[in-house]
Amino acid sequence: MQTLEALARDARALANGDVVLSAPETEVARQLQICNACRYCEGFCAVFPAMTRRLEFGKADIHFIANLCHNCGACLHACQYAPPHEFVVNVPQAMAQVRGQTYADYAWPPALGQLYQRNGLTLALALVGGLTLFLLLAVALHGQGLAALWHAPVGGFYGIFPHNLLVGLFAPVFLFAVLALGLGVRRFWRDVTPATSGAPLTAPATAEATDAVLRLKYLDGGHGDGCHNEDDAYTLSRRRFHHLTFYGFLLCFAATSVATLYHYLLGAPAPYDLPSLPKLLGGVGGISLAMGTAGLWRLNQRRHPQHGDAAQKPMDRAFIALLFLTATSGLALWAARGTAALPLLLCLHLGAVMALFATMPYGKFAHGIFRTAALLRHAVEKRQPHPIGLSAD
Repeated sequence: MQTLEALARDARALANGDVVLSAPETEVARQLQICNACRYCEGFCAVFPAMTRRLEFGKADIHFIANLCHNCGACLHACQYAPPHEFVVNVPQAMAQVRGQTYADYAWPPALGQLYQRNGLTLALALVGGLTLFLLLAVALHGQGLAALWHAPVGGFYGIFPHNLLVGLFAPVFLFAVLALGLGVRRFWRDVTPATSGAPLTAPATAEATDAVLRLKYLDGGHGDGCHNEDDAYTLSRRRFHHLTFYGFLLCFAATSVATLYHYLLGAPAPYDLPSLPKLLGGVGGISLAMGTAGLWRLNQRRHPQHGDAAQKPMDRAFIALLFLTATSGLALWAARGTAALPLLLCLHLGAVMALFATMPYGKFAHGIFRTAALLRHAVEKRQPHPIGLSAD
């Protein structure tokens, strides 16, 4: 419960027309005030240079800095004020709680923001199962009853689901996900821009932020030895498995994009054989994505309980599981082409992909979009004169 002092403070803020901070945001502001006085962790990541440019932390500042945090845990293990100290400074955990709040606050449509709290592993797997069952029933009803589910069709998977039908099923879900994420991050960008100097995006800032995103620069602990996971030992595992997952997903997306160009521009419909570009991209991407998500699942299971927000673990694991199912079912589908297992595996793969797209705007996928926006604003802000007359880095 809020104390009388906190209630009085909020009442004064409302009376003055100020924005009232939530409990997680108030906690981040408290901890950053302590960190600003100490500055031992100043060279660890982008959070601390951004922090030193501020003497006070408003809502937009807190949202910006929270999404800069990569939850590497380095500052927690280095902090002299970390629990069990009476100051109870745990920056990774406090930032994670605010990040989860920002995803919900900036969700579009706003009414669906609560899905971030409900998007757990059980829901994700149930959605995959429901969509797979729906597709299996469609195959059975359209074909020769249940026998159609274990019969190798003529024409490959287009003999099961025509191309135009697949486009009609997936295009609306994918476009809605892009629209929802785009509108959400647009609101976030508009809110944090005035708090980060207000200067426009420039080519050098874009290049710097792009480099930080593509290299996952801030998962190196600030010294190149990596961050932390289950204890205070340095490890590069999180960075490597994130790279495998990130680039695996991009390669799979590139495979689909190239296949679309083959189909519409070259008049060459799927399936494709090696060494075609869609098959190479999809094969390498699927293997990379499967390896990366398997590694992230293991790390997530062993993660130090003080490194993040325990309430977000179901959402984290749901996203990892959906990516893993998408990758492995796609690889299995490739191996099963021309066999009687094709219909079952195709329905499973399509169910996993559709579930991934459907939950994308309201799951862990959002963290990459919001973090990229925060890194872009950080790169812009660094190039402006320091507001309190100190070095920015």
